[in-house]
Amino acid sequence: MSIAAQALILAAGRGERMRPLTDTCPKPLLPVRGKPLMQWHLEALAAGGFDRVVVNTAWLGEQIETRFRSDFSLQPRDSLLKQLSNQKQSDNLHITYSHEGRDFGGALETAGGIARALPLLADVFWVLAGDVFTPDFSFTQAAFDAFTKSGKLGHIWLVPNPPHNATGDFGLSEDGLALNLSPAATTEMHTFSTIALYRRELFSPPHCLIPWGNPQGEKAPLAPLLRTAMDNQQITAQLYGGAWTDVGTPQRLAQLNAD
Repeated sequence: MSIAAQALILAAGRGERMRPLTDTCPKPLLPVRGKPLMQWHLEALAAGGFDRVVVNTAWLGEQIETRFRSDFSLQPRDSLLKQLSNQKQSDNLHITYSHEGRDFGGALETAGGIARALPLLADVFWVLAGDVFTPDFSFTQAAFDAFTKSGKLGHIWLVPNPPHNATGDFGLSEDGLALNLSPAATTEMHTFSTIALYRRELFSPPHCLIPWGNPQGEKAPLAPLLRTAMDNQQITAQLYGGAWTDVGTPQRLAQLNAD
């Protein structure tokens, strides 16, 4: 029996706003500063000691598997991988694929995709989107352990609102709880970075009604699930002030590569 993965990278989206670039290349493989966008995540997870990852795919997913295969070599290690030299690191990162496109003809949205991958994941696991660029984020064992001990269902990282999401997504209480607020709320709002730690329980009954492993390929968004859990004070959060870009348009991609 294979060892459960500690992270899930979401890589199943079509990338409509990135067309025509994504007509022939999946968005996670678009080059950012000399390497595929998703490779930055793989290297960062490995730098934190997390060497088993699930990647969900749909649009042009075979290209992602061909590029990274099941054992992605981390040699030669770059400066990011050297930052946490005290962490136990592997020369290879082991990748398992959840092929939503092959199995169901298309992506299952975020919660549906996580539910589909659940049997491959550990009780606690990282999740992040394959189309964000956050080169300095550290996936640390300390954060993983602290969340595990908290008993909460999720912990999310929030970032300052970019121009394309000026009203933000969620609030943050003084005691570290993520807040599901109405657009009319006066509390400061922040943007969900897509980076999170979750407990498998969040994607199982009674919180999520999709059957274990999502055998029917049910599509489901993540936001309603998170908002309900926030209302029950089960999601904590913190602000992240490092570099972060939602690589959602060709213009944003070009800007990253011009910097």
